[in-house]
Amino acid sequence: MNRRNGLKSDLLIAVTQLAAERNLPQPIVVKAVEAALAAAYKRDPAAEGQDVIVEMDPRDGDVVVRTVRHVVEEVEDPLMQLTAEQAQELQEGAIVGDIIETGQLEYNPGRIAAQTAKQVVMQRLREAERDIVFDEFIDKEGEVLTATIQRVESRWVTVDLGKAEAIMPPTEQSPFERYRPGQQLKFFVVQVGRTIRGPEIIVSRTHPDLLRRLFEVEVPEIFSGVIEIKAIAREPGARSKVAVSSNQEGVDAVGACVGLRGIRIQNVVNELLGEKIDVIEWDEDPIKFISNSLSPAVAERVDLDEEEESATVLVPDRQLSLAIGREGQNARLAAKLTNWKIDIQGISQVVEEEPETPEAETEAAVEAEVTTPAADVAEEVPVADAAEEAVETPVDEEETPAPEAEPKPEVDEEAAQAAADAELQALEEELALLEREEEERKSAEEADTLDLSSDDLWQVDSGGNSDDDDGGIRFAEDIAGFRETDAGRRGGRRGGSSARSRRRR
Repeated sequence: MNRRNGLKSDLLIAVTQLAAERNLPQPIVVKAVEAALAAAYKRDPAAEGQDVIVEMDPRDGDVVVRTVRHVVEEVEDPLMQLTAEQAQELQEGAIVGDIIETGQLEYNPGRIAAQTAKQVVMQRLREAERDIVFDEFIDKEGEVLTATIQRVESRWVTVDLGKAEAIMPPTEQSPFERYRPGQQLKFFVVQVGRTIRGPEIIVSRTHPDLLRRLFEVEVPEIFSGVIEIKAIAREPGARSKVAVSSNQEGVDAVGACVGLRGIRIQNVVNELLGEKIDVIEWDEDPIKFISNSLSPAVAERVDLDEEEESATVLVPDRQLSLAIGREGQNARLAAKLTNWKIDIQGISQVVEEEPETPEAETEAAVEAEVTTPAADVAEEVPVADAAEEAVETPVDEEETPAPEAEPKPEVDEEAAQAAADAELQALEEELALLEREEEERKSAEEADTLDLSSDDLWQVDSGGNSDDDDGGIRFAEDIAGFRETDAGRRGGRRGGSSARSRRRR
């Protein structure tokens, strides 16, 4: 009796230790041991082919071994099954589905196949571990976990989650990230499945909800529901666009996501290893929303085609490349974010493609007809006599439209354009002529003004002779021809020296 109690105590101690080593609850280990003992007793001749159930008391380790039969409608195995009528003889009120005890077997560990029991115990424990892991991570599906990269094999990455391992297939990897063993990153749990080898956990670094969860962590207003993320468009590792809106008046959604000095959004960028993020204001009006989605470009006009779900956006020519983005990236993200097909065009391109309306043609003709003639413009500008004569030169009547002509509703566009070009050319010629006359006038004034400090320009007769031919003042006009070339300059110097020598004599 003491020996039996000692064995029971040893079994209970072994169960307790096994539960601690496997980090499993003790009831689960007890169930595994019961299944292992039952499998071993089924092979014992004393069971006579019947089903065996083993019950173990977790408090004192008492073990009870029973042989049972199952109540069924049609008996296939008489040693393990019986009908309801047969079960009534053994137990009153028995129905189909009940288990009827037919006897008990003596608990004798020496008669148990130890190897069989061990295999069953280990198998049941592994199954229990898998179930526990599955139950734990099934609730974390759609969450972000911090994990360490364990190994990189080919294009598959194995991630250590602590109690389990996860895999990251190539489709869930960012093309701009390089993974190495020991690297700690945040991963989005995409799927948790059950397989023969245990739970299969798939994580991602490219899922759009990864960005959503990171914003929830960094921005308390998003976590509390004050700010809502309406849409996310992402090209992993390169650039993302996030549309946000405020559910509370007075709260700036974009400013709250960016944070003071950009600290909040910078934390998100660091978690994504430098991925650029654009936070834009969401709007119910598709025109405003599409315009905001093209940020940092500014749209001038948005035309919608609701049937085709397409939009034509006009932007200034200087911002056309900014709106499209490198390799069309900004336009693609805007289309994903808004779920609209977006066609971006420059304003000048649209103006060239659009045909002129009759009203526009009439206005252009009127402007060409009422243009001030060249002669009238020239009379208002004070110029020299030669310039006035040049301005008064008659212009061809075909090129200058009559100012008194009334605008007609139908005007030849080519004729009007030719007339306008002729007027413009005439005015340009007048302006050029006036500029030349002004330059000539200035040159003449400068020639009349002399530099009195130069000895080469003028000399005064020492004898006070006022004769202009001999000893008078000699102006720059007298030696202007000598200064055109190097020879002239040398001649001017010789002329000046001879004049001084004559005065000395």
